[in-house]
Amino acid sequence: MQGRTQRRLAAIVAADVAGYSRLMGMDEAGTLAALRAHRAELIDPAITEYGGRIVKTMGDGLLLEFPSVVDAVQCSVQVQIAMTARNSDIAEDRRIVFRVGINLGDIIIDGDDIHGDGINIAARLESLSEPGGICISRRVHEDVRDRLDVSFADAGERQLKNIAHPVQIWQWTPAAALNPTPGETLALPDKPSIAVLPFDNMSGDPEQEYFADGIAEDVITALSRFRSLFVIARNSSFTYKGSAVDITQVARDLGVRYVVEGSVRKAGSRVRISAQLIDAASGNHLWADRFDGNLDDIFDLQDQITEQIVVAVEPEILSQERDRARRKPPGSLDAWEYLQRGLAHFYRTTREEHEEAVRLFREAIALDSDFAAAHAYLGHALIASVIHGRAGDREGTMAAAREAAERAISLDPNEAVAHHVLGRVQVLFGEVDGAIREIKTAIAINANHGTAHFVLGFAHHYGAGEAERALPHYDIALRLSPRDPMRWTFLMLKASALRFLGRHSEAVESARQACQFPDCAAIAYMHLAACSAEAGLGNEARAAIETGLRLEPALSIEFIRQAFIAMHANTMNSLIDSLRKAGLPEE
Repeated sequence: MQGRTQRRLAAIVAADVAGYSRLMGMDEAGTLAALRAHRAELIDPAITEYGGRIVKTMGDGLLLEFPSVVDAVQCSVQVQIAMTARNSDIAEDRRIVFRVGINLGDIIIDGDDIHGDGINIAARLESLSEPGGICISRRVHEDVRDRLDVSFADAGERQLKNIAHPVQIWQWTPAAALNPTPGETLALPDKPSIAVLPFDNMSGDPEQEYFADGIAEDVITALSRFRSLFVIARNSSFTYKGSAVDITQVARDLGVRYVVEGSVRKAGSRVRISAQLIDAASGNHLWADRFDGNLDDIFDLQDQITEQIVVAVEPEILSQERDRARRKPPGSLDAWEYLQRGLAHFYRTTREEHEEAVRLFREAIALDSDFAAAHAYLGHALIASVIHGRAGDREGTMAAAREAAERAISLDPNEAVAHHVLGRVQVLFGEVDGAIREIKTAIAINANHGTAHFVLGFAHHYGAGEAERALPHYDIALRLSPRDPMRWTFLMLKASALRFLGRHSEAVESARQACQFPDCAAIAYMHLAACSAEAGLGNEARAAIETGLRLEPALSIEFIRQAFIAMHANTMNSLIDSLRKAGLPEE
């Protein structure tokens, strides 16, 4: 006689990744790596915490069993809210977003596997769930509605495929969970947060509505590529469209510190776009500008204006964040604020400031070892000390910089700063081809990253001896980052490339501009000396040498050789010849 069939009542959770095939088609390795990370860091620990078990996995899908329906729902809600946060700084088309269906039913036990209509219903509910949401059956809702502070919306009865009777379903989305109740204020994220409101159409021409919306949408998309920012999605910020808004209240509603607003005005074929960045806490206008263009090529105009707004807004926000971090007492700093305070020191460029920046970046990592940006900027500061000839242990510092950049990439493959830092490290190791690949990856992640374009020029110029190929990248960097604290380095190396190409008057002008920055390093004066000597400006060359030696007494021809040991021979020989002509001592 066969044994009796084993059955039990259980909460069944079915989950899968929305758009999984599309994600795999775009980036198979990256999608699998991200999915594994979400499983290891969030999903599997949450299942264990709430007493569930993984029955089986099916590619992008999971089948889970919980003895308690309350625990099943609570676990699912916690994971979906956490996934919203984890996806906040990932490009929308690359996000891993789960759909979840939950049912309570009788199941048949088959070893470690389970069977029954209860499982089939959970799978059908999953397919009806919105991406990022949860769909539950009436039985589940009856059990949890008075036990959990979670709101489900009644979505009516549905006839589910291969299920005999209609099932009443209830829906939950993270948007509903994250909307504050009246009077509630959302906590600010742990990095600068910004909302871009829909731009007002001031033209009186309804046809221009789409153009105004397109500008705002493009700005949102472009700002979202900066890993340093928390950017509110279009669907939330556009709920204010057509309304007179109080910026302070909008910021409270959305949980942001900064707001961008703007307007579009058309006259004939001309259009004027005004935009401004506001610190919502103080109401201060941090930046404002207007842009004029011709509607003949409306999409090109839209791209140009978006770029100009973004390259102004992002550095302005980070400048404000560094100022805020400087004003706080050290004992109250969190990891993000340690990073910002470190950047304030890093951009001042002296040996002491760089050492303090390295210390602060390490403090940020000590507080949060998984903070990818802190590892990236630690690598940035370390490699800068090598480039400026300040690293006592050059090889060891370069290895530490590489390790920091690679650690950042392992934590966040889409951290553009980390890729450009690794590229810069590889140039100094003589790995020029690999460096160019890494830097192009940084630019692919964020085309508005001015420093990455500068480092691509550096790789061509410094690493490959190709000054002609470097110049366009220096110009792009200067255009993309007009207020960059390291802009003097862009101008300095542009001057070096121009000198190499024999364009001496342009080279001197670019080098002079670099030396006008109060925080420029001694090496900028060496380049001014080299350019001036080639232009026949002996007095200016000697004055630049004297200033450089006051800032860095160890400067010499031998110092330059050792500091730039991986520099392409043609680039190095050209620089040394010009510095000798300027009068730099041999040792």
